[in-house]
Amino acid sequence: MANFVELWVYLSATPLFGLTATLSVYVLALAFYTRLNQAPWANPVLWAVVVLSAGLLVAGVSYPVYFAGAQFVHFLLGPAVVALAWPLWQRREVVRRRWLRLLAASALGASAAIASSVVMGWALGLPPDILLSLVSKSVTAPVAMGIAEQIGGVPALAAVFAVLTGLVGAISAKYLYALLRIPTDAEGWLARGYALGTTSHGIGAARALQVDEEAGAYAGLALGLQVVLQAVGVPLVFRWLAGA
Repeated sequence: MANFVELWVYLSATPLFGLTATLSVYVLALAFYTRLNQAPWANPVLWAVVVLSAGLLVAGVSYPVYFAGAQFVHFLLGPAVVALAWPLWQRREVVRRRWLRLLAASALGASAAIASSVVMGWALGLPPDILLSLVSKSVTAPVAMGIAEQIGGVPALAAVFAVLTGLVGAISAKYLYALLRIPTDAEGWLARGYALGTTSHGIGAARALQVDEEAGAYAGLALGLQVVLQAVGVPLVFRWLAGA
């Protein structure tokens, strides 16, 4: 027992703790997810976040100490997102033929995501800084933080909203698609994946890739297009509105 306590004290004070805890919890959550036949509610990202957050609170480990080790996993997010381009490259002929429709769908999806969140937030009486933080909820967290900072939102809140949006999309998409009777043929997987990548960025794209390679490829494309469209378009639109 004494050896275990010494090991815990050592791990909790070093970067090794964050890395070990993140990998261990995610592997267990992924095993649980796989055993349940990839049930959406058992999403490993969701449960890894819940378990890690609870564990840090109970153990009294500060976030900076945890992230000192977890940053090594965080660094791999960049290569992981780039890797999503490979299945898309294999379908480049389809993208070349449909680029205009895909671009239009991304633009409409971005507009719908922004308008719906702002209108609902306004109807609920949310203060302006929170409304502005909701604008970028459908792009990956680092980009959402940058957009929020430029338009007067709160970057930390924007990151939280982006993660929550991704999780909600990854968990609810299967049931929503079934309700809408979207088929599971080639065209259906394209629509499913593209819609999920448009609204739920990387977390949604990861879920799509786990279910079907076709859906994952187009989710990756939608994720990339949203980043470009919103990172460039949202600040420009807000500057124009401010000057109007």
